[in-house]
Amino acid sequence: MSADSHPTLPPVRLLPDAELARDALGAPLFARAVRLARWAGPDTRVDIGGELVAAQLPEAVAVLGLDAADEDSTAYASQAWRVAVDTGLVDVTEPEEDGPAAGEPGGEQAEFGTAVPGEDLALVTGGAPGDVLDLWLAALDTVLADAAVPALDDLVDALDAGGEIDFDQLDWNPRREADFLDGVLANLYLLSVAEGGAADAPVPLPVLAASMVVPHDMGDPTDAVLEQVSDAMMRLDDQFRQLEPIGLVEFRPVDEDLMAEADDEELAAGAAHAGTGAGRGQVTEDEDVSRYGMVRLTPLGLYGIRARMLEAGVEAPAVGELSDKGADVLLDAVSHYSEGAAQAEIDEWLAGRPVLPAAEELLAGARGADEGGPLRRLRCQQALARTGAQAEPAVRAVLDDPELGGLARVWLAERGAAGVPAPGEEMVFWLTIDTIAAQLAADGGDQTSELSLLIESLTAHHTGFFDQAWRVEHPATAPVLEAMGRLHPDKKAAKEARKAAFKARSRNA
Repeated sequence: MSADSHPTLPPVRLLPDAELARDALGAPLFARAVRLARWAGPDTRVDIGGELVAAQLPEAVAVLGLDAADEDSTAYASQAWRVAVDTGLVDVTEPEEDGPAAGEPGGEQAEFGTAVPGEDLALVTGGAPGDVLDLWLAALDTVLADAAVPALDDLVDALDAGGEIDFDQLDWNPRREADFLDGVLANLYLLSVAEGGAADAPVPLPVLAASMVVPHDMGDPTDAVLEQVSDAMMRLDDQFRQLEPIGLVEFRPVDEDLMAEADDEELAAGAAHAGTGAGRGQVTEDEDVSRYGMVRLTPLGLYGIRARMLEAGVEAPAVGELSDKGADVLLDAVSHYSEGAAQAEIDEWLAGRPVLPAAEELLAGARGADEGGPLRRLRCQQALARTGAQAEPAVRAVLDDPELGGLARVWLAERGAAGVPAPGEEMVFWLTIDTIAAQLAADGGDQTSELSLLIESLTAHHTGFFDQAWRVEHPATAPVLEAMGRLHPDKKAAKEARKAAFKARSRNA
């Protein structure tokens, strides 16, 4: 997975390792691999490459409890065996290619290799949850590699007259295919963890396909792009069918009745419209996008894709991983999180600490005249809101602090505390600038109606606010006043804000 595609991602809330390990052991494909590893023994025979010989497959099918009459059962058994070998659940000794042939002395033994349970099999029942998850991740690698291989029908179509695969005709580049699938899974992960996205909300397959094909700045997609969306969707339909048994995704395939009802051209047009329309919020209630397939990452899938991202150098944080860090690290990190994710991380951090020392540490970490200071103080205020009366001594201790005094008064007033001194005018103006600066940073500079209302509210109670505001000794004074000039809903006040911003810039020039 490319670290350039998603350099920083929202934090994900993962299940505890013990629960994830249980899910891994329950994944059908992994469970089959474990069962075959336990079955392996002195009589197990393998070919070069460690594959079970054809004569052994019926027994493997029976061991797995699969229907021998089902033509897919042999393929399921072969795949499970391959996973067992690749993950170290089975150790194989391959036959010697230049050994004696059958009929020669020693030929009967040398014709086939052997297989026995591997040392790692003991980790399934005797290892820690992390050991089980490592085995599952290795199994996932095998399945992803298989999913990136063209479908059997495509391979057959690409056979030349000599029975060899014509890779030029197939137009298959292993690295390109693997990168495409990694990109799809990265986009699915992002949709799962982004604000407003939820891991339990399935994503329409056409939307996922469109996210890989349609440029973000494209208007109405061309026919060529729509055809690419349709092709990508059908490829993903096949790939997600392969990924579901390992527990990575829950998948609803493309409706077979839909494929039967429409010819290839109609299906392509419908899928492409569904993908680009849903992605732009243009699908009507009458359109059942789910008929084109739906997919979501399972909790185990979120863990697996995050692990692969971390290995690729992508910053993919998880809620709770800051719980052993200092408050300064916590506040800096959650300053870039969404509101919900920041609150979840703060709750994890507070859960393991006594209230009073935690409050003292948070307040100390909130100080600073740097650009990130206002947002740190906002997150500090949110963190303190989760504490109780035990934090009051720490809060009262900063009442005279020029950066934290306003924050402290707000906290105490919200709890109806007695003996809270009224803030001076200088502190009121400083807190107003700091609050707006924090909100601007939290919103990423977006001109939201909520921010406009906040600005209007903060200035409405102070006659001649802008005559005083430009004098505030705060590093964000000029930028905040400029933003107020853009966002204030009252035109006269907006003009006053712009004049005040000019004065603040001139004073600091």
